[in-house]
Amino acid sequence: METRVRFYNEAEDEKLKFAVVISRNQGKWVFCRHKDRDTYEVPGGHREDCEKIIDTARRELMEETGAVDYNLIPLCVFSVSGNTRVGEFLKEESLGMLYYADIYSFEEELHYEIAEVIVTDQLPENWTYPHIQPLLLEKAIELCI
Repeated sequence: METRVRFYNEAEDEKLKFAVVISRNQGKWVFCRHKDRDTYEVPGGHREDCEKIIDTARRELMEETGAVDYNLIPLCVFSVSGNTRVGEFLKEESLGMLYYADIYSFEEELHYEIAEVIVTDQLPENWTYPHIQPLLLEKAIELCI
């Protein structure tokens, strides 16, 4: 089954399983690279137990980019089903929240699982989720950038 991404205006907070944050710093895109991969992605991840989805977005943005001063804007709900990347398959639709962040400053040191953060005018050629994240970026541009 191919990857399917859909967009929605809203969903109940408790149904949202993850948050993704399309980010910019001084007009340039912000991407990160996980220490176990050679591909790039936008910040995001799964929510923890009893966590509001906005708090997931804030936590993931800080953990994956080191952002400490930023403006975070909720954009829309999205869903993913099918092949997410090599070795991952979602049979049922999984809901997430898409955010946009203008990042004003970063911590000096990277923590957690991220090996590298890049701030660039160019979009990555090697996405971690090539059938998902470019569509989320496109939607963010359509809605607010």
